[in-house]
Amino acid sequence: MADYPAIDLQFTDPHSPGGPDDQLQDRIYVVLDEFAPLAIQEAETGDGWRVFFRTAEVRDSAAAAVRAALPAQLVDVTIVDVPDEDWARRSQQNLKAVRAGRLVVAPPWDVPTSDDDPIIIIEPSTGFGTGHHATTRLCLEMLQRLELRGARVIDVGTGSGVLALAAWKLGASDVVAIDNDPDALENARANFATNGAGPSIDVVLDGLDGLRIERADVVLANLTGAVLMRYNGELRALLRDDGYLVVSGFAPDEAHVVKTAFKPLRVIDERVEDEWAAVCLTA
Repeated sequence: MADYPAIDLQFTDPHSPGGPDDQLQDRIYVVLDEFAPLAIQEAETGDGWRVFFRTAEVRDSAAAAVRAALPAQLVDVTIVDVPDEDWARRSQQNLKAVRAGRLVVAPPWDVPTSDDDPIIIIEPSTGFGTGHHATTRLCLEMLQRLELRGARVIDVGTGSGVLALAAWKLGASDVVAIDNDPDALENARANFATNGAGPSIDVVLDGLDGLRIERADVVLANLTGAVLMRYNGELRALLRDDGYLVVSGFAPDEAHVVKTAFKPLRVIDERVEDEWAAVCLTA
């Protein structure tokens, strides 16, 4: 039986004995997101998380980053190796369908049977991309304000493929899902097939460095503030002259520097939810 590398986070904040407050939780998410965790499992006592990673090396780097970013008085970090006992499914088994505008994102075990709105079925085998994180919902809401019928859409850092599927469900005729993680793309392909979109969404294994691809009407990038600012030029280069760029994965207090990085694009939509922000820009 294989072991999975993980870290246990014990919350020691005296001001939130039942778990981290929203601000601390968001700070932890920002740090962990750089290391693409596989899943986050809440402790039954509500005072900690167990976070799984693809390799021990990534796990060790994530542990060091959390320790550097957050004092031990707030979070205690322990490195662990967890036996494979179907932890990914167990860690997500309580997830239910969620709504973002008229889109419904559902795990296979909670698919609505009487909903007339578009339903996206996502197998939650990773920590993010199930529709339960605010950044995903913000992007889904912004997508619904754009005219996607017949559009070409690129989803950068597709993860589970939920945003690519949303674009397809909303009428995009040419959708490309890009990620530099082969495991993420394997999960995305499975989700595309489950939703009947397998033949309709192109999958590209690549990063933004040196990416060469036909430009699109809409580019989606639910990444992090640091990554968005680092690759602002590459993301703008993916956009057609009259296209739209939807970005998320950063806190509201980062929004100004993110928007500045993408000038001369102008903001046409900006939203905030649960200490996270998203922006839609165009030329």
